[in-house]
Amino acid sequence: MIKKFYHKVIGTPHQRYIKQLNPIVVEIDSWGEEYANLDDQELANKTLEFRQRLEDGEDLDALLPESFAVCREACDRRLGILNILRPQFAFDFNKLGSEKDVAEQAIESLKTEKEWEVMLPASFYRKVRDLYPDSVRPFRMRSFGVQLIGGVVLNKGNIAEMATGEGKTLAAASPVYLNALSGKGAHVVTVNDYLAERDAEFMGMAYKFLGLSVGTILAKLDPEERQQSYAADITYGTNNEFGFDYLRDNMAVDPEHLVQRELNFCVVDEVDSILVDEARTPLIISGPAEDSTDNYLTINKLIPELKVDQHFLIDEKGHSVLLTDEGVEICEKFLKVDNLYGDLHSKWVHHINQALKAYFLYQNDKEYVLEGGEVVIIDEHTGRKMEGRRYSDGLHQAIEAKEGMKIRRENQTLATITFQNFFRMYNKLSGMTGTAETEAQEFGQIYKLGVTVIPTHRPIVREDHDDLIYRTHDEKINAVVKEIRERHEKGQPILVGTISIEKSEELARRLKKEGIKHAVLNAKQHGKEANVILNAGQMGNVTIATNMAGRGTDIVLGDGVKEVGGLHVLATERHESRRIDNQLRGRSGRQGDPGSSQFYLCLDDDLMRIFGGDRIKSMMDRMGAEEGEVITHGLVNRAVANAQKRVEGQNFESRKHLLEYDDVMNQQRKVIYSLRRRILEGQDIQTEIKHQYEDAIDLKLSRFIPPGTYPEEWDLDNLSKEIKRAYNIEWNMEGKDLHNTRPEDILDEVIDLVNERWDSIDEVVPSKDVRNLERRVLLMTIDQVYKDHLLSMDHLRDSIRFQGYAQKDPLMIYKKEGFKFFEKCLEDISTTTTQRLLNVKIQNTDEEESTKPAPVRAAATPVGALPQGGPQGKIAPQVKAGGPASRQKLGRNDLCWCGSGKKFKKCHGA
Repeated sequence: MIKKFYHKVIGTPHQRYIKQLNPIVVEIDSWGEEYANLDDQELANKTLEFRQRLEDGEDLDALLPESFAVCREACDRRLGILNILRPQFAFDFNKLGSEKDVAEQAIESLKTEKEWEVMLPASFYRKVRDLYPDSVRPFRMRSFGVQLIGGVVLNKGNIAEMATGEGKTLAAASPVYLNALSGKGAHVVTVNDYLAERDAEFMGMAYKFLGLSVGTILAKLDPEERQQSYAADITYGTNNEFGFDYLRDNMAVDPEHLVQRELNFCVVDEVDSILVDEARTPLIISGPAEDSTDNYLTINKLIPELKVDQHFLIDEKGHSVLLTDEGVEICEKFLKVDNLYGDLHSKWVHHINQALKAYFLYQNDKEYVLEGGEVVIIDEHTGRKMEGRRYSDGLHQAIEAKEGMKIRRENQTLATITFQNFFRMYNKLSGMTGTAETEAQEFGQIYKLGVTVIPTHRPIVREDHDDLIYRTHDEKINAVVKEIRERHEKGQPILVGTISIEKSEELARRLKKEGIKHAVLNAKQHGKEANVILNAGQMGNVTIATNMAGRGTDIVLGDGVKEVGGLHVLATERHESRRIDNQLRGRSGRQGDPGSSQFYLCLDDDLMRIFGGDRIKSMMDRMGAEEGEVITHGLVNRAVANAQKRVEGQNFESRKHLLEYDDVMNQQRKVIYSLRRRILEGQDIQTEIKHQYEDAIDLKLSRFIPPGTYPEEWDLDNLSKEIKRAYNIEWNMEGKDLHNTRPEDILDEVIDLVNERWDSIDEVVPSKDVRNLERRVLLMTIDQVYKDHLLSMDHLRDSIRFQGYAQKDPLMIYKKEGFKFFEKCLEDISTTTTQRLLNVKIQNTDEEESTKPAPVRAAATPVGALPQGGPQGKIAPQVKAGGPASRQKLGRNDLCWCGSGKKFKKCHGA
């Protein structure tokens, strides 16, 4: 109560912050009055002026008021219908008093009846749309004050929460334009290819008018087209495409294959969906692993023998299953093994758990659909099909076995990153959505993003009714059908929200039986989405939809709809997240339109049953609710909201848990990708190769000359054999004073022999070819070793899950063991690279005898298919620079003669 009174007196934090931004809007308006008098060429030339000022050292933020005013003017001139129609009807736009006047003159010119509303005449809008079907745009595209405030928030690297219909696309235009002026690129991330292509084409007309280039990243593009799109000033695309391109760039074997450049500025549309909902699933590029499809078929025959609560337990909250002791015995008997959890048979535990999840936690037409002989995942947050995506850890194979479909081989991870770690690499990250405040804590903790709620241009008048709660599912559906019939009979359009394909089809069958005409929108009918949404706001229409209808859509009201109460949103169930419920509600009441919303719940709903059913049932009992009677009470509403908060908190912990583990991998990923990029771009490859040699030989010698031991304990004979076997180099201690020899002297001696061998190749093979060979061998070795390292880390993560039962922190063990694994990874890269390069053979490619040196080529064994040939001929050996001290007098691990404090091998000995 005190908090509400405090906010009522001095305003909420959002209101106080927006008040601080209002002077910026006033300044933008002031510049806008000046720029309105410029002709098109003068306005477009402002881009060149701004860029020159940036080159001269002016700060980007100092350009904000002027650049926002220029972009707003450009959007209005190139995107608004009235400005597009003006040449045809010879409007003198500056002399017209209002949009209504323009609409009246346009309607008269089109010889139509004068039927219009105060700001947006719907009949005129439809007639213009019929005449210009490719130009379905608002009358004006001139940002309101609240849209400019949203743009300022985005430019500061924060999240702008803007209600549905408030023009987020236009609000993002100005900050995108401003940040693109730097020449480093600006990315706009959308949730699907359609929106990326649509917005790039639509907004691109304004950007191109101002002299900026616009690119689009779509799934169908080839690498060359992607390079062109990323090189543009402004690039539109989906979060998946941006993320996968980053991973693919870090798997490239040629600099020409790189497509992305520096990750500079990013605006994420529907930021809560991308950075929160989808953040639970990391991006993974994978390749085929060991074939284990027969194991899934075997376990699929076992599952019918297992009974719930007797042989295994289901934890719906934790989304997991657990075998009981009796269940373990049944499994061991079926598989004919003596110990299911023993080292020899532990693989079966994984297959059994995944199969049980497939049968009891993943259902057809809810979590996935069967289409074209494949299991296609349904995104639980958007209701859309996720083509090409597969569940990991064998779960997808278990579902395929369950459904009797062809089982595809499991995949092994080649590269992976979470959305959290990818988007945190941008120099400046921002986002916009209609629902972000409920996740403000997560945005702050994970991404360092603040959330600002932007006020609406017009007050929201939508009526949001209290939830109606019934005891059983049938009672609820009967009530839903009754309300649909009543509102349908008076002509009010209704959008019915369901949480799954199965539930949407169940309600559709019921309405068909009742004779109520309706349209269905779910992942199975996604091809009809545009047409269904286009007509959802017309008189008398009933639209049943999953949460596909919750994002990226704009339901325009038809004639007469406002008089019957506007669009009514009727939801048949609460989602796990309050945000998704708010998105559904937000379809109604846009920009001051009338509307209403109502949620129907029952104790059989998943959310109620799992997270709040017992408590709410006891409340209903205390209130004396009879069978078939509805309950609507603030206490019950709060109980439902608390249940959602618990789910949101659990999901947050799940995402945070994923990020904590990926942070371990992220540190390792940065090292590997940084090394890869240096090699790929040819940055001093010779020095890098020498460091790999030194590390590999140091490791090799430490096996035969353990630190702190005496010469008598050194195994020099086997060391000599190992150097010959691994590096094809002759070395021994014959004729040398062993007792006056330090391990560092032996290390220096072997390294010198290695350098001599490699320099001898450099003498007869063109330097360019040698550098190319070094680059290819090192890149291939890194990729192979890192792939095996990722598999080891996956196994490590699986194996430590039960450490908590031993009162140990699994994350700390993962960090500790992961560090050891990564050290081994780097060691393997050095040893394998050195062994491969030093076993290169020089082959004569000219069969004719000559007095001149024979042309040669490098062939690597046992590397495999490495590039061979190229420019051929002998080159003179390079002269290496020396220093005041002779190299022979300094060991490689001694301090350098120059006084740098570094070891000689890391300084002038490099």
